[in-house]
Amino acid sequence: MSKTKKTVVTLLIIAALIALIPLFTLKGAEFGGSDDAGSKVVSEITGTEYEPWFKPVMETWIGGELPGEIESLLFCVQTGIGVGVIAFLMGRLVERHKIENKKKKIN
Repeated sequence: MSKTKKTVVTLLIIAALIALIPLFTLKGAEFGGSDDAGSKVVSEITGTEYEPWFKPVMETWIGGELPGEIESLLFCVQTGIGVGVIAFLMGRLVERHKIENKKKKIN
């Protein structure tokens, strides 16, 4: 097996472990958003119920709270756009570096 194949297999095993270990070690864990955790801490510190300063923009447009599935979809779309922009910029930098190296070799 070549060195590259060993590296790829090792990285795939590590990625699988990163994905699977939490499933078995965190049984019964509750995952909540940072908004919920923040409002609980504010309520504990001040002793009063936390009241948001404003409503989310989407909730004012539709006149109610967004379903959880739609919130997840919007979050995934936002993540996809961000990853796309970062990947595009990194690709541009790599190609620019290659072009500059070719110019240096010609001169």
